[in-house]
Amino acid sequence: MRHGMAGNRLGRSSSLRKATLRDLAKATLIHQRICTTKAKAKEARKLVDRLITLGKRGTLSSHRRAFAILCDHQLVSDLFKNTAPRFKNRPGGYTRIIPLSLRQGDGAQLAYLELTEKTEVIVSSPKTSSKAKVKEAKGLQPMVEKTALQQTPPAPETPEIRKEKAPKAAPPLTHSKQDMTSKDKLKTGQKIMGGLKKMFTKKPSE
Repeated sequence: MRHGMAGNRLGRSSSLRKATLRDLAKATLIHQRICTTKAKAKEARKLVDRLITLGKRGTLSSHRRAFAILCDHQLVSDLFKNTAPRFKNRPGGYTRIIPLSLRQGDGAQLAYLELTEKTEVIVSSPKTSSKAKVKEAKGLQPMVEKTALQQTPPAPETPEIRKEKAPKAAPPLTHSKQDMTSKDKLKTGQKIMGGLKKMFTKKPSE
């Protein structure tokens, strides 16, 4: 018999189920709207409504109970200061579920879980920042500097500057074996062969 076992177990153990619902509740309070399966949204809705009820009480014990669920000091303070006061005139119905299409793959029913009272987002027209104005003002300075440089006469050249500007003399060419032309190589080869012939030729007998 299933006494005291109300709710969907979501195919998880008790510890994994608590962790899943806690993460869904935290995401709903932070982003004000999440997309999940319809079964998870129904279970997470109960926890979100309970947390907002604790935030409306504002007592020390409610702070501790909310922290025991969320385990996040910053999120708990935001719940009691910003989120819960928005539902001050609403006795219930803090969240709503909007069904969506089926999910591709497993065919699960998707749904939006969102808060009924959301913060207003003010969209204003973009304004030119102070940095852009500074850049526009700086763009005029190079033109002024160029005109000032053109008007100033060139400085007289000193003997040291003339020596630096003068072209340097090329180093003297040295004759190496690699620079020898083909004619020079032939001449040297002929000389060597001629000397060898003289050495090996027999002198005529006297």
